[in-house]
Amino acid sequence: MATEVQIKTAAAARASRKLAGVTADIKNKALLAMGEALRKNAKAIIEANATDLEAGEKKGLSRALLDRLALDGPRIQLMIGGLKVVAKLPDPAGEVLSEWKRPNGLKIRKVRVPLGVIGIIYEARPNVTVDSAALCLKSGNAVVLRGGSDAINSNIAITKAITEAAYDAGIPEDSIQLIEDTNRETAQELMRSREHVDVLIPRGGRGLIKAVVETSQVPVIETGEGNCHAYVEKSADLKMASDIVFNAKVSRPSVCNAIETLLVDEEIAGEFLPAAFKRLREAGVEIRGCEKVRRIDPKARKASDSDWGTEFLALILAVKVVSGPDEAIEHIAKHSSKHSEVIITKDKKAAGKFKAKIDSAAVYVNASTRFTDGFEFGFGAEIGISTQKLHARGPMGLPELTSYKYLVDGSGQVR
Repeated sequence: MATEVQIKTAAAARASRKLAGVTADIKNKALLAMGEALRKNAKAIIEANATDLEAGEKKGLSRALLDRLALDGPRIQLMIGGLKVVAKLPDPAGEVLSEWKRPNGLKIRKVRVPLGVIGIIYEARPNVTVDSAALCLKSGNAVVLRGGSDAINSNIAITKAITEAAYDAGIPEDSIQLIEDTNRETAQELMRSREHVDVLIPRGGRGLIKAVVETSQVPVIETGEGNCHAYVEKSADLKMASDIVFNAKVSRPSVCNAIETLLVDEEIAGEFLPAAFKRLREAGVEIRGCEKVRRIDPKARKASDSDWGTEFLALILAVKVVSGPDEAIEHIAKHSSKHSEVIITKDKKAAGKFKAKIDSAAVYVNASTRFTDGFEFGFGAEIGISTQKLHARGPMGLPELTSYKYLVDGSGQVR
């Protein structure tokens, strides 16, 4: 007897072949209909989400996970807004990347094509359901969603609303699949589904990503954790630095683009840190510092070696005083997850060195790392933030969900 994963991946594969021929107009119409369906079904989705939140609290989920899980009116409105933006973006499928003619008369075109069937394994973030479906459909891919048990009621309610709307608008049925069995075995089976799934994208914490990368027989695009850094260089505008650090740590500490480590030049540490720490502590941030930090602020806890490499996803900040850009860059190279880093500086030379030498997906000068996000980058949404270098890097929008093929027109040439 076929399993749920076998049935749904096979159905998605069949749908993907039909979806590859769907026009941009139909896809855009479907995306807007999906947004309207979220609006009409917002009450039912929020009620389903409340069931998940109640179960999560009883289970003892962390504040960070509960924040990622929670849905309300404004968050649903953000998802609707993302669908509208994706609908306005150019359809990447069929785009001619380059074309040329050979001396023998062959006409060759390099053309974008969908990947086919994209599997998404994710945890307690129901917004991923909408973002993934939107980007996959617009780029011509079928999608198989396998969310975590903590968000299952939310995911079922969302998927029911958007699939009915998409299919009514002309999207082939079975293009969006949700695996409702959240046992560990279904995730493992999806990782073995090479026959029907073309690529797998994990979205979640270090444990999930590591398990998928090490176990999957399906090609994986790795979306990494966010151990992000802010470096306040000695020439920095200290008010700007305080504002950026505060935003990058406090605005939403449970997400991967929040900073986890603050590096401060020793020439300004004594002036900058006391006021910055006061502001951060008033927002509930726990400071863990190196010995130089603790001499400036004895209330800071001693940072352990492991703190420098930890994605806290909480109101905790590791802080280190450094001698200058070279030490900051060396520290980031050793501990970063290659997600996002920022330098706050007035020195163009220091900024240039930082941008050239930091090997992360997004490198900022004088702006919060919280902007590393598909919506903020103008992609409408994101399928994940890739910290690897092959195929895709950084926030993954529509082009990253395509490959290409060569179309060759001849007139009887033989070799």
